[in-house]
Amino acid sequence: MSALLSVRDVTVRFGGITAIDGARLEVEPGRLLGFIGPNGAGKTTMMRVITGVVRPSAGQVLFRGSDITRWSTVARIRHGLALAQQIVRPLRALTLLDNVALAVGHRRLTSPVAAMLRHDRRRERERAHTLLERVGLAEVAGQRPEALPLGYLKRLEVARALALEPALLLLDEPLAGLNQREARAMADLIAELPGPSLAVVLIEHNLGEVLRVCPTLYVQDGGRALAFGPTSEVMARADVRAAYLGVGR
Repeated sequence: MSALLSVRDVTVRFGGITAIDGARLEVEPGRLLGFIGPNGAGKTTMMRVITGVVRPSAGQVLFRGSDITRWSTVARIRHGLALAQQIVRPLRALTLLDNVALAVGHRRLTSPVAAMLRHDRRRERERAHTLLERVGLAEVAGQRPEALPLGYLKRLEVARALALEPALLLLDEPLAGLNQREARAMADLIAELPGPSLAVVLIEHNLGEVLRVCPTLYVQDGGRALAFGPTSEVMARADVRAAYLGVGR
């Protein structure tokens, strides 16, 4: 199977500091990949390279058959890339339904404001309601974000990202700040997202939930790719346990 996303020998330097050193990563269509590593592993920098916020000093990023290394973030989104961020910043003056409807209408109009001012927003709102059902928020679709707990807002962020109709969804620490019950429920939701038209990369510190729901792992340490493969095989490696868990140090 050809890769949906391929990061090839990417190096990122900030002045005299090498944040990523020749890292390689592939994501196949329809898969759920867990992206883990200790603090300082360069996970955030890698994510920013993939999304176009940071341009690599060397190497390539290929996505859906195109070399997107020099593309803008907006161009990558239009090509099928979406990111659900760790810090959720919904439009608090709008209901959850309208927050998602705004994202649904992104392809039809260049101005998000114009999208919300259209006389007929029925299609956008119907699609938004479907997405809120998918993430378990249909019952609170008419409420505003300020009235809801963090666990709901994390799900809203996923719904807004799905509204962009991505082929690849990056999830940046979606379990951060959640209690054990909420984190488990969120991980269960994430496990159900991948399908024929959607692959998911889960960047997360909650190792227990990552190991529970992700069949494949990519481990990065010190800016270098340390391991990639089936979860059980990766976690059986002594170098992974030493780097990530501190075993043997």
